[in-house]
Amino acid sequence: MSSKPEGVEQRSLVRLVECRAADDGKVTVSGYAAVFGETADIGGYFREALARGAFTNTLRTADVRAYFDHDPGRILGRSSAGTLRLQEDDKGLRVEIDLPDTSDGRDVRTLIERGDITGMSFGFSVLRQEWDETVDPPMRTILEVDLREVSIVSEPAYEGTSIALRSLEAARKDRRQTNFNAAATRRRLKADLDLRVRSKA
Repeated sequence: MSSKPEGVEQRSLVRLVECRAADDGKVTVSGYAAVFGETADIGGYFREALARGAFTNTLRTADVRAYFDHDPGRILGRSSAGTLRLQEDDKGLRVEIDLPDTSDGRDVRTLIERGDITGMSFGFSVLRQEWDETVDPPMRTILEVDLREVSIVSEPAYEGTSIALRSLEAARKDRRQTNFNAAATRRRLKADLDLRVRSKA
C-alpha cells in the first residue's frame, strides 16, 4: 500500500458492497464509504462520529478517485470522468464505481461476488471538528472534511489516529489558553473594580 499524504486520515466501513452488471457489459459496484451518526471506537483513544453535511462542500469541488486498497496505482474510477459517482444522502456517503476492464477491476468484481470483500473506505483531511472531553474516552465529531479518495478495501481498518490525537491536543491547548485568558481578564476586572472602590472611599 502506498503511503498516504501527510495529514490524511482513513476510515473504513464494513457494510454490504453490491455488484451489478448491465446489458452493455458495464459492471458497477455500490455501497457506503461512510455513514452519519454512528459512533466508532478509534483504538480506545477516542470515539468518533461524522456529522450530516460533512461532505457537502467537498463534493462540489473535489475530483475524487476510487482506488483498490488505497493504492493510487490501482485506480478504479474518477469523479471527473463520470466513472465514480458520490452522493451525500441522509445515511452517509454513497459510492458507485463503474469498474474498469482491467485486472484490478475484474479482481474486485470477483472478490465482491464471492463475498471476500465487504468494505469501503475513504481518505480525508478534517476541516472542521468538535471535541467533547466531558466523556471518557473523548468524543470527536467531524463536521467537515476534504475528501481525497474512496477505496474498495480487502481489509477494512482505520488509520490516522496520531493525526486525530494531535488535533485533540491542539484543542486542549486552545482551551487552556482560552481559560488562561479568561482568568487573566477576570483578575484585571477585579483589580480595576477594587481600585475604583478604594478611590471612592
